Amino acid sequence: MLLNDFFTINDTVKSETEIWVELHINSNHKIFEGHFPNQPVVPGVCMMQMIKEILEQVIGNETNLTQAADMKFLAVINPLENNLIHASIKYATDETGTINIVASLFKDELVHFKCKAKFVLQ
Repeated sequence: MLLNDFFTINDTVKSETEIWVELHINSNHKIFEGHFPNQPVVPGVCMMQMIKEILEQVIGNETNLTQAADMKFLAVINPLENNLIHASIKYATDETGTINIVASLFKDELVHFKCKAKFVLQ
């Protein structure tokens, strides 16, 4: 949905339990015309969707978000000032097939977003 339009992935490093991604936000995307004119801010729902789509890209399957806990928006992302950020996703699949994640979006020491969530395969 947002991948390769709202954001692109520049680099991915993954292990069996963690994903690290460098991503670029399209500062000219139409969403910023309304959120907010002349003061663009990445919407919180887009931050969560970016995490979801990065996870799906790595595991090769579409998912449904079933639970989001401790979702915290800690600092705005203004794509005119900061359009290159990083994502970290730690993940594990439990015995029921639920994918449990702990994720964050950050730039250097500044954490913009973090959450704990559960996904299931579609």
